[in-house]
Amino acid sequence: MADEGDIRNIVVIGGGIIGCTTAYFLTRHPKYDRTKHRIALLESTKIAGGASGKAGGLLALWAYPKNIVPLSYRLHAQLAAEHDGAERWGYRGVHCGQLMAHGRRKSADKKTVVEDKIDGNSVSLQKRSQAALKTLRAAGVPPDLDWVATEGFMAYEQMGNPNTTAQVHPYLFTTSMAQLAEAEGVEIILGRVTELGMPSGKMESVSYIANGDDENAVKTIPASTVILAAGPWTRSVYPPAPISALRAHSVTIRPTRPVSAYALFTEITLPEDSGKRSRAPKRVSPEIYARPNNEVYACGEGDTLVPVPVSTDLVEVDDRRCQDVVDYVGSISDELCDGEVTARQACYLPNVDGAVAGPLIGGTGVQGLLMATGHTCWGIQNAPATGKLISEFVFDGRAKSANVAALNPQLAL
Repeated sequence: MADEGDIRNIVVIGGGIIGCTTAYFLTRHPKYDRTKHRIALLESTKIAGGASGKAGGLLALWAYPKNIVPLSYRLHAQLAAEHDGAERWGYRGVHCGQLMAHGRRKSADKKTVVEDKIDGNSVSLQKRSQAALKTLRAAGVPPDLDWVATEGFMAYEQMGNPNTTAQVHPYLFTTSMAQLAEAEGVEIILGRVTELGMPSGKMESVSYIANGDDENAVKTIPASTVILAAGPWTRSVYPPAPISALRAHSVTIRPTRPVSAYALFTEITLPEDSGKRSRAPKRVSPEIYARPNNEVYACGEGDTLVPVPVSTDLVEVDDRRCQDVVDYVGSISDELCDGEVTARQACYLPNVDGAVAGPLIGGTGVQGLLMATGHTCWGIQNAPATGKLISEFVFDGRAKSANVAALNPQLAL
């Protein structure tokens, strides 16, 4: 057993995908020693309680920033192969394209499918008719993308294929990373950070209030190394952090039948009389991701109308914005229009303020304080690379797997 003087105390703040993959890769670094290194993952509410549990989960070689995307995309494949990610968190390659269409007006009874009396399955007769499929194929739509409506279709352009684009279920991926890190010695603590202790200009401790404890029951743990991975909440932990937040609404839908594995970036021109409220735009751009197990994720544009709350469990969901997303995607697909909405949700995405595009990965200038945040909408995609690079900063003193000089937090602080 190591002497107390040899112990290195590492605290990761934030139980989203960045914090969880950081904890995972810290325990996989060749220099990690459970007898000498104590790693705590400190999360204020629950693992994957924010965007990491409500994001789309798209992975792409054409994402940004280019200095970490290839590494992270490769690591996703490796993690899936090592831990049965296909089964555990829905990892799979997908097709991806940009779709332009005119949205259809919703019928009075909404339903556009009929019941198959023989086997009880609901099918879209319009979609599966040979004439409809022939029209879509002639317009360049792949043959297996048979769950978009023929009427109003304008154009389709391929953006990626299963070799360059993939997906995971964000909540399952994030919680799996946390479980795998915990199995290798990481202690998961649920509590709200109250202070970063650095009295002599270097990290020494972290103070927090454990969930369920009285506000005066502050606990302090030693911390020679602290990684800020709190996403849009980073500034509440470390005020100098140049991080702002964008709220995003999304829904999940169980379609009337299984749909093919496509991620669609859409531009939908709404019918003239579809705007129930004056704020409804004429053109909208929801993203639609078909997932395994007969689920489709769809999200709309972001907003800054409501400030970031104290914690993820207090995020305000605007049901009208969720319904807008449901209506938009239903206007181009019978399978979605007639499907069952299984979740209406909102989360906040972390953006980097200023000239640095982000994310911010590396040291802050304060000894022992590192930052891993500001990943915008590509947090799930870039989490493995971020975690691996942070583990190298911690144990090797520098990033070895990618050149991330342009992502140095000190450029933005």
